[in-house]
Amino acid sequence: MSGSDLPRPLVLLGLSGIAPQALCLVLAVAPGPYRWVALAAGCFYAAIILSFLGGLWWMAGLLGGLKRTWVYGLAVAPSLIGWAALLPWNLGWSWPAPSLLLLGVVLLTSSVVDRALARQITLPSGWIRLRIIMASGLGGLTLALGVAGLALG
Repeated sequence: MSGSDLPRPLVLLGLSGIAPQALCLVLAVAPGPYRWVALAAGCFYAAIILSFLGGLWWMAGLLGGLKRTWVYGLAVAPSLIGWAALLPWNLGWSWPAPSLLLLGVVLLTSSVVDRALARQITLPSGWIRLRIIMASGLGGLTLALGVAGLALG
């Protein structure tokens, strides 16, 4: 990532967060006994990462001295969306494909919040670019996992 003030280990660790979802996708589309386990694990992973993003947004707003309610409302939303995405499993409803599709869309669009925050506070050079790559990677893989789940019926 040229032109970035982000430490290389931070970038590598951030990008490595895409690997678990890639593994889940490989296991979900490969023949074998781990297809449903991979779908469930991918769904839980996406919900956890989404909740983590909300925490990042909360702390960024707090450290940036933002007093606007929208920042903290958006920061709470990912945890609620993740919880809602996992709830159907507990109720015996159709799961996990619809939940994966929802989580994938939300993850894909999550960098919009980062860009909105960047207009309000100073973020490190390269952060938005890294977030777009991470959001695209994890969101895209989560969507693909949802499609694989639909195919498994």
